Amino acid sequence: MGFLNNIFGKKESKKDSIQDFWIWFTKNEQAFYRTVKNADDIDQNFFSKLAPKIDALRKDLYFLTGMYTDNIAELVITPDGVVKNIAFVEELIACAPILPNWRFTALKPAIDDMEKFKINMYGFSFDINEMFFYPIEHKYHPDEVDIVIVHPNYTEEDKVNIAHGVEIFLDNYIGELNSIIAIDNLNVTSKDLATDELIPLIKLKNYLIWREKEFVEKYTDVRHQTEHDTYTAFEGMLQNNLPILAIINTTLLEWDGKASHPWIITVRISYDGTATNGMPDKNTYDLMDKIEDELMSSFPTDIGYLNIGRETADNLREIYLACTEFRKSSRTVDQVIARYQTSLQIDYTIYKDKYWKSFERFNKQVD
Repeated sequence: MGFLNNIFGKKESKKDSIQDFWIWFTKNEQAFYRTVKNADDIDQNFFSKLAPKIDALRKDLYFLTGMYTDNIAELVITPDGVVKNIAFVEELIACAPILPNWRFTALKPAIDDMEKFKINMYGFSFDINEMFFYPIEHKYHPDEVDIVIVHPNYTEEDKVNIAHGVEIFLDNYIGELNSIIAIDNLNVTSKDLATDELIPLIKLKNYLIWREKEFVEKYTDVRHQTEHDTYTAFEGMLQNNLPILAIINTTLLEWDGKASHPWIITVRISYDGTATNGMPDKNTYDLMDKIEDELMSSFPTDIGYLNIGRETADNLREIYLACTEFRKSSRTVDQVIARYQTSLQIDYTIYKDKYWKSFERFNKQVD
């Protein structure tokens, strides 16, 4: 794929269907193709028209375009690292029509010939032949994939820019999806500051494949039965003197198989607790309990999911879930939220946390 252009558009609340989007695109595809092929003010003639249509489908979707071959333009739809949007992007592209002058791609793909690929950003060059890596091994977190990339021009002053350039480079080297699922932690440094033997960056892809294969073999079909688990109630006060309450499955927090459920979902339900010291009134409390029960009963039986607990304070309830995967999980949460979106303001995030470090605050209180 040649030169890529991108745009980050304003978001709007209207929701169109995927079918509506592709019908609209098909009607305009020849004009869009000519714009991309001729590089004819792509921002104005293509992106400014595409952005509101993409935004109407879902928040936080972005896109890139360029000529894939002399006669085929490519449109890449990307969640730009937002895990909960990956399944939607894949579904959107799966529904794309077959058009002779277009190629549609879900997530930024890996480039085949990285030896000839180079990125220039912020005045720095990112070249696979000039960068190295080394993994950091953790005694108590052996399944964590912690990678350090060594850039020849790294300085502490330029750390933010170089780290961003490395992230963009890795999206092109191993693909956006692999960047999200295969690496748990990523840092950058210089040769002088490196603490382990340097490995040519060209070998990173094989290293990640090996680590992922090892992980899958270790944790496939690992499940936890919660029937006899212990749930602990936590109470406290926020800095604004409002109460905070939590109910957590503390048996789960002691489980040694956490890494088998590495995807954490946090569902956030906002409510008006002005008259009740930041807490929900009875009707809201009952409705949120109903949403949580429906959420847990809606997850497909063929995937692993665990309810870690919930926390309520200051006009917000957070429900914490751990899952073995993120695609079916995100679809399930989307469907439940859609049924209640007129009653309460609900949103969620999905992120990877193999050892559930997000909940260490509850472990400390138990100790």
